[in-house]
Amino acid sequence: MSPEASELVRRVAEFLSAHDPATTDPADFLRARFDAGLAWVAYPVGRGGLGLSRSLQPEVDRLFAAAGAPDNRSEVNGIGLGMAAPTILRYGTPEQLDRYLRPLWTGEEIWCQLFSEPGAGSDLAAVATRAVRDGDDWVVNGQKVWTSGAHNARMAILVARTDGDVPKHRGLTYFLCDMTDPGVDVRPLRQITGEAEFNEVFLTDVRIPDTQRLGAVGQGWEVANATLNNERVAIGGRAARREEGMIGVVAKTWREHPELRTPDLHGDLIKLWVDSEVARLTGVRLGQKLASGQPGPEGAAMKLSFARINQQLSGLELQLLGADGLRYSDWTMVRPERVDFFGRDAGYRYLRAKGNSIEGGTSEILRNIVAERVLGLPPEHRVDKDIPWKDVPR
Repeated sequence: MSPEASELVRRVAEFLSAHDPATTDPADFLRARFDAGLAWVAYPVGRGGLGLSRSLQPEVDRLFAAAGAPDNRSEVNGIGLGMAAPTILRYGTPEQLDRYLRPLWTGEEIWCQLFSEPGAGSDLAAVATRAVRDGDDWVVNGQKVWTSGAHNARMAILVARTDGDVPKHRGLTYFLCDMTDPGVDVRPLRQITGEAEFNEVFLTDVRIPDTQRLGAVGQGWEVANATLNNERVAIGGRAARREEGMIGVVAKTWREHPELRTPDLHGDLIKLWVDSEVARLTGVRLGQKLASGQPGPEGAAMKLSFARINQQLSGLELQLLGADGLRYSDWTMVRPERVDFFGRDAGYRYLRAKGNSIEGGTSEILRNIVAERVLGLPPEHRVDKDIPWKDVPR
């Protein structure tokens, strides 16, 4: 164990001796853990961290879990923890870091993402939601769609158009929006699974103080790209253990049902096991790279692989189960707090996995990113690249 890791273990033990998880209020425990720099150990001192290597985070989390410490509901606040927090850390003012990071990490404030629109999904730079300056505020009007968890969120990361006289990529600004403000209307979107984890959000004369602008006016595209890179890494780049995730589910089904095995299915399983292992090891390497810098386009490749493998494995699971794979336990319309992918049946996994190639950037767009930014291939011709946004046909 490195000296840095040993010191971190000592800090955790010292913290636990002063804050007994069995007797300390969970919220107070999490706030104290943040203040002690044991939340995100790679973040700066005073911002929930100690400025250490990102690679030490799993060990810290393991030590707290083993002690029975309360968690911060990461399964509910994935957008806040994986996307909003690193973006705020990179572009936020000291006042914004003070205001948002602590309640975000403790789970006291859940976040959602107001990016996509009915006319700006894959082409995010085409967003039409407008933000107009009015004194110390911005007045926002528009519609967002496919907003995961908006029905549970207190805060949102928002991209809006602040200048229609320049090309689309240059007229965007990034805001932090309070979802409880007047004019924010969240409506459910029912999915193929029967539930509504997604929403459409209507913004009508929503007033956002300029103090909740993240980055400079017109810098929204740059800030949004940082968020999207973090999102793709969060979805597809997490280092996993061997046979963790869908490959573990399918391998378990294979072992428990010898009567369902065929040579063809065996070949499909072996191929996907190899693909999953390659993706897992690539994720480990990406995690090592992230420990020394910001996520780059490699996250797009990882997320692309994740979507393909997850969809193919969920389909193979149905094949292995035969007629039982056609059962679907519950198609009741509910608005879940989180996606319980592995707590449901095979039918749910098969249907829910269809969204993997859309959420976090469509697979088509991610292939373009990999082609242009990783492989260095010529970019696609973009006829609206240098045209003012207001003159682009819609």
